[in-house]
Amino acid sequence: MVFQARVARVLAALALALATAACGSRADDRDEPKSAPRPAAAAESSGAAPAAAAANRPRIVVLGDSLTAGLGLAARDAYPALLQQRVDSSGLNFEVINAGVSGDTSAGGLERLDWALQGDVRILVVALGGNDALRALPPEELQRNLAQIIERAQARGIAVVLAGMEAPPNFGRDYIVSFHNVYPALAKQYHVAFVPFLLQGVAGNDSLNQRDGVHPTDAGARIVADTVWAALKPLAEGQKRTGS
Repeated sequence: MVFQARVARVLAALALALATAACGSRADDRDEPKSAPRPAAAAESSGAAPAAAAANRPRIVVLGDSLTAGLGLAARDAYPALLQQRVDSSGLNFEVINAGVSGDTSAGGLERLDWALQGDVRILVVALGGNDALRALPPEELQRNLAQIIERAQARGIAVVLAGMEAPPNFGRDYIVSFHNVYPALAKQYHVAFVPFLLQGVAGNDSLNQRDGVHPTDAGARIVADTVWAALKPLAEGQKRTGS
């Protein structure tokens, strides 16, 4: 009961943040270009090595929305850039590509998947769904889009990390449960590495979020990076051991 109450408080805080930020964040999202940046630009924005120097490095692509893009943060503080630091400090030879686009839904991520998977991509981190929840899009639609992303990546021999998201409680229990269940069901169906909640330890904490209450501060982004790294590191190390 204590755990359930704690989860409810966190989700309630997230719901309030989403509600108060909805107008502003949607306006900001509409101002964001919907065309994906060129791969070289994405590498630079993630804090990775310049494209020319990293041309022969296999890639880890992080496909997401503004949480991934690092809205409100310096490029070096977005969590994909922090993942690059962890990759480098672990002696792993990967270039982390920040393929986050503000305002993207799961449908938007699917539409630009072919661009995101350009180059020698070995691992795909899928961190989508926050905007689906904000817009109360059907969980069935979310599941179809994410399933297609995973299937298309796996068809290319790319390992996948799926990061979950939660729906705000003001949409009702049925929607919350249906939305929540999408992620573990897909992780089980496709046997992919799984992060149950991308914002674990960050959502609902004022000190770890920007003034909009939605996007992490640099300290919050470090926690997000730690959360993703826990699932990503074994895959990256496994590829190093096999030499694939």
